[in-house]
Amino acid sequence: MTQKSKPDVHRTRIFADLTPLRTSPDYRRLWFGNTVSWIGQGMTSLAVSLQVYDLTGSAFSVGLIGFCSLVPLVVFGLYGGAVADTMDRRKLGLGSSTGSFLLSVALLVSAVAGVEQVGLLYAIVALQAVCFALNSPARSSMIPRLLPPEQLPAANALSSLTSTTGTLVGPMLGGVIVGWWGYRAAYTVDAVTFTASLYAMWRLPSMLPDRGAKVLPDTTAPDTTAPGEAAPGETGGASVTGPGRAQPRERASVLEGLRFLGTRPNLRMTFFSDLCAMVLASPKALFPVVAIVWYHGDARTTGLLVAAPAFGALLGGVCSGWLGRVRRHGLAVVCAVACWGAAIAAFGLTRQLWLGIVFLALAGCADTFSMVFRGTMLQAAVPDRMRGRLQGVFIVVVAGGPRLGDFLAGSVSDLASPGVAVTGGGLACVVAVLLLALKWRGFLRYDARNPQP
Repeated sequence: MTQKSKPDVHRTRIFADLTPLRTSPDYRRLWFGNTVSWIGQGMTSLAVSLQVYDLTGSAFSVGLIGFCSLVPLVVFGLYGGAVADTMDRRKLGLGSSTGSFLLSVALLVSAVAGVEQVGLLYAIVALQAVCFALNSPARSSMIPRLLPPEQLPAANALSSLTSTTGTLVGPMLGGVIVGWWGYRAAYTVDAVTFTASLYAMWRLPSMLPDRGAKVLPDTTAPDTTAPGEAAPGETGGASVTGPGRAQPRERASVLEGLRFLGTRPNLRMTFFSDLCAMVLASPKALFPVVAIVWYHGDARTTGLLVAAPAFGALLGGVCSGWLGRVRRHGLAVVCAVACWGAAIAAFGLTRQLWLGIVFLALAGCADTFSMVFRGTMLQAAVPDRMRGRLQGVFIVVVAGGPRLGDFLAGSVSDLASPGVAVTGGGLACVVAVLLLALKWRGFLRYDARNPQP
């Protein structure tokens, strides 16, 4: 190795590992299409909020948008996971992506036609949430079939870049486009960008859930997936295409998935640890109050506070190349969640804006690391026949946890003070995740080389 090549190796170990994008064309198309559509959906989310406010002049009406999306996510999250364990995941992903595309077109048509009905916007938002609840478990369950296990941490880090980029870039572009060209332009861009996701789903091979049947590989079908795609244990040996593929059962029970989760302590801990962070130490609802009371700021200050965790999450995704070398994923999750709680607690103690932004960015970075390892454990330690349902549980936790956190933070702030709510919540998160780790010590010994649920 020459001296000139050493810096390249060093950068590879620090920055995001792009190996999954290089080795799997299917994954590369899926990631690119999902990234583009996330940006488009971020634009649409802001555009719908602005349009509802223009039509009603009511902040409460804008807040109802979140309620219209939350309920379908919680209700259909588990159902979408069960469906993903029943049918061809490619067909489910393609069908739900098509539904999302048509709903984006419906927004565009309503804007062009001059339809000014808030109820219609609420209905479209709710249906979009249904499509997402069906699409997300199918898409997440596909990734272990497209990549070998050792590339899953890198793939999850790239997924974090997708969601964070969409959260940051989408609303900014949406604000610019709506300000310059109006709602029709924003909805048009969203509809066009969604075609990338549709194309990626269309190019994927058939992916029926593996029911653990012993099948022979299909030697006549083209090899479109990376080697080592089968997860350990029950998932081994199934082909994703061809006549030898495993056949699904007629039904996949949601209760069966919950019973499976109830008997797998390592998987339960991935959800419990996330709930510690999202319920106990989620101060987002207090940012408007904090911006005024602590920092004597305004709406722009609130915007900085909201953007800081997302920026930290983006930085964590960019600097995620070293995560693939970590084997003790359970220990890493506990450390990351504890770091999140400690950063939130420190944020509650500072009264200098720049320092508060730094602590929030550190919290966002820790959240990315936690998400990468939790997501990898859900993909590697769960048999393929259960992946959809466990991803459905993940959607419910991700959708519901922050809302419970907002309610708890607001309640404690009213009963005591914002400082008690933020700092107390952060410390409670640290204590709770450490107590859980002491109770289920096997989680700390979890080894990615031998994933056990």
